[in-house]
Amino acid sequence: MMQFKVYLSGEIHTGWRDEIISGAAGLPVVFTAPVTDHDVSDDCGVAILGAEDDKFWHDRKGAQLNAIRTRKAIQEADIVVVRFGEKYRQWNAAFDAGYAAALGKSLIVLQMPEHDHALKEVDAAALAVAREPAQVVRILKYVIEGEL
Repeated sequence: MMQFKVYLSGEIHTGWRDEIISGAAGLPVVFTAPVTDHDVSDDCGVAILGAEDDKFWHDRKGAQLNAIRTRKAIQEADIVVVRFGEKYRQWNAAFDAGYAAALGKSLIVLQMPEHDHALKEVDAAALAVAREPAQVVRILKYVIEGEL
C-alpha cells in the first residue's frame, strides 16, 4: 500500500485538522501542518531575531520564519489540503494553494459554498473541492485503498 505525505494548510481556528487526522487513522498517511498557535506563529520572528517597532517588519520576520517550514512541507507533500474558514480571510492559505499548484502537487480545497466565487481560480487548480473534513478523509481512503 502506498504511503502519502499530506500537508494541512489554512485556517487555524477550528478542529478540522484533528477531524481529518482521526478519520484517517490506520491509513498510511503522514500529516504535516503549519504552526497552529496563532500567537507563536505571529511572534516567532521577533521572539528569535529581536523586536521591531514597525508592525510591518514584525509580521515580515514571522512570515519569513514560518515560510521555511511551509515551503519544506509543501515541497515534500504528495497531497496538499487547503482549508478556507468562515471567520477570517486566509490570504496565506491562498498563497499556499498557489505554491502547491505551481509545484504540481495534488491539491484538495476545503471550503464553504459561500466562498465558491471568491476562490474560483483556486478551485480550478484543485483536483477536488470538499465541503467538510469527512469528505477529505473519504478522498484519502479512496486514493490510498482504491475503494469507495
